[in-house]
Amino acid sequence: MKFEDYRIIEELKRSIDGLGFKKPTDIQFKAIPAIIRGEDVLAIAQTGTGKTAAFAIPVIDQIQRLKQSNTRFKGVRCVVMTPTHELAIQVAGVFKQLSKYTKLNILAIHGGVDQDPQIEALKKGVDILVATPGRLFDLRAQGHLVIERTEILILDEADHMLDLGFIDDIKDLMWHLPKKRQTLFFSATINPKIKKLAYSLVTNPIRIQISPKDPVSKNIDHTVAFIEMDDKRFFLEHLIKENEQRKLLIFVRTKVRAERVKKAMDRVNIDSDTIHSDKTDEERVKTIERFKEGTNKILIATDVSARGIDIPNIEMVVNYDLPDVSENYVHRVGRTGRGRNKGKAITFCSTEEKEMLDEIQTFLDSEIQTVKLAKDAYSSVVTQSEEGLQDVDDLMKRIEDFDEASKQMKKKRKNRKK
Repeated sequence: MKFEDYRIIEELKRSIDGLGFKKPTDIQFKAIPAIIRGEDVLAIAQTGTGKTAAFAIPVIDQIQRLKQSNTRFKGVRCVVMTPTHELAIQVAGVFKQLSKYTKLNILAIHGGVDQDPQIEALKKGVDILVATPGRLFDLRAQGHLVIERTEILILDEADHMLDLGFIDDIKDLMWHLPKKRQTLFFSATINPKIKKLAYSLVTNPIRIQISPKDPVSKNIDHTVAFIEMDDKRFFLEHLIKENEQRKLLIFVRTKVRAERVKKAMDRVNIDSDTIHSDKTDEERVKTIERFKEGTNKILIATDVSARGIDIPNIEMVVNYDLPDVSENYVHRVGRTGRGRNKGKAITFCSTEEKEMLDEIQTFLDSEIQTVKLAKDAYSSVVTQSEEGLQDVDDLMKRIEDFDEASKQMKKKRKNRKK
């Protein structure tokens, strides 16, 4: 089946064609008809399979038809909740692209920026609102956001919102939404806690599960190298220099680690950017743009950004540190191998991280291939590092300076004796 065969508005077909979409992906093929029929949907699909378009296409079709039949409607017709700034911007961007030839008003709201422009936009009227939980709850509490007549609720990456501690807020939000509504629940992973929440929100849902045994794209090659924590920077330097023309997305555990890794790369003349929660919204947007454009090919990120980065042609994801939560491996490596593209995921695993590696392996249908490093090869990477060479050069210079200083002292002593 092709997109042109769907019974959706012509304006939407035109934008889909302009984006080069011909046939729906598996998740789109299964989700779009059910959403158009007004069914609640619980969808579990691996990242990079076209989840956003799977709900954006039918929702745009529905909202446009509703808007044409009821021009007096006040409030937000559709609310999309996402866990991070980056994902909110990304999802809103997809909605805007697909609704290009309609008159729908799309707005993304999130924290980290002045709320006044967002309030003004809400006053003018918004059809589809994409929001992070914090800003959504703030504006609703202040009376700026009317959701009592919202017809469609979408929870995107709901498991991550639970990880961030928004479960009680989400439950509270349900009291302010109409009981008669369509609810769409999308996620890349599911566990008993998430399943319980999902079934408390949806009514007789259509359940869709793509690749249930392996939540990671089949287009990704997974490898692991056992490298001690203090040596990881040398191997990252080596890996980057071996892949100079490729875009590399590097994941670390904390924002402090991100800045330390960047400084280590600076010392060996490798340009890189960092993205994490300490960055301002403006800094994060500029960093993503540089990475998209290829101005800087090396991006060091924390897990906060793992689900918000949807950038074409990321050839390689590097797990410099293993994640604190095993499920985050899925979202990290899902930044590569998207759609029909091939990708690589390389993990640096230290001795203290092996237990987490074993846990991650249970998520995957195939075994992560181990790169065996002989002792001489391992030591060669460390000793040949530019940082290591700089340390040696610095040591030699210090020795030379010491010898020169010693000579000068001897000369002064001789002159005094004379």
